Amino acid sequence: MKAAQNTIRTHELEPGQLRLIPPAVIHSENISSVLADVRSLLAERDALTIRVDLSETESFNDFGVLFLQEVKALAAQKQAEFRLENVSPSVQELLDIVRFETVASDLCELPAQTEPSFLVRLGDSSLGLVRDLRDMVVFIGEVMVCFVDLLLHPGKLRRRELLTYMQQVGVDALPIVFLINFLLGLILAFMSSFQLRQFGADIYVASLVAMAMVKELGPIMTSIIVAGRSGSAFAAEIGSMKVSEEVDALTTMGLDTTRFLVMPKLLAAVSVVPFLVLFANLFGIAGGLIVGVGMLDLSIQGYVQQTIQSLQLFDFVLGFLKGGLFALLIAWIGCFRGFQTSGGASDVGRSTTSAVVSGIFLIILADSLLAVILKYWGL
Repeated sequence: MKAAQNTIRTHELEPGQLRLIPPAVIHSENISSVLADVRSLLAERDALTIRVDLSETESFNDFGVLFLQEVKALAAQKQAEFRLENVSPSVQELLDIVRFETVASDLCELPAQTEPSFLVRLGDSSLGLVRDLRDMVVFIGEVMVCFVDLLLHPGKLRRRELLTYMQQVGVDALPIVFLINFLLGLILAFMSSFQLRQFGADIYVASLVAMAMVKELGPIMTSIIVAGRSGSAFAAEIGSMKVSEEVDALTTMGLDTTRFLVMPKLLAAVSVVPFLVLFANLFGIAGGLIVGVGMLDLSIQGYVQQTIQSLQLFDFVLGFLKGGLFALLIAWIGCFRGFQTSGGASDVGRSTTSAVVSGIFLIILADSLLAVILKYWGL
């Protein structure tokens, strides 16, 4: 008897006329099997009219509504007419409450979702870019005003947090900066040695490694590492505070969030990244030295002397200044993306990713512009 209560009975009234009699009670325990039964029954038969007879219904609830919606949706797929029979006043009252007639029809007649056209996507992207640029300009203004205020009132700077961020950005990044730039210098020397050896110019491996590391690769690679480590950390920290409404709480307390959250990070990055670039240059030259002495039979004295002859003091100063500029861009875009975060945890991840990507893009863009300007000035 229990099995009969959990099954759907069917009657073929006449060709194309199908009557369904659902169980007396549809509840959480049998709804899955009832829906599976009705799908298999209607998949096997072609009907012009599907009638649901509720004469044996003892109790009607939300699961019953779900069953009726499923039958109506399947009838719409088969282009068959759907009818209800023997509907009691209590059942009709519940169907009216949930607006079965209109809601079910809307569910059955939902149009297929279409991808927006190329022009629509282009317009959305353009408007998003304009809004992004506007917010960037506003954020730059806030940072500049806060920087001038700190110059006039140095006591407002959070010195303890400044030292903490200097350690995170600089000291903690030293091992990975050493490893990456050492290996990069080693690879440069190793690959260039195959070509230069053909002309008996092994000694110029030292010049190539030194100029490449000090002028370009040292600042760029170090800044990319900092963008991946610290830029993402800045965005994630501020983004998490924004999502948890801690930023709003600071604003309510009357604190300047730019001075409180941004300036220690920005000043710490600008203070330590240039020195990381100097270390990176030395590490890269050391990597080339290993190849020059170990593979090319160059003396340590000869390699170092050729390196010194290839470089000028201006090259080191330029790399130092590049490190400061790139650090400024990394910290600025990281904090900016953090303040842009809204929503939940997934938005924090998107802001962090955007901070890294934008930071790397700004590093390459700034380096390209500097290369053109220096070439134009003949430096």
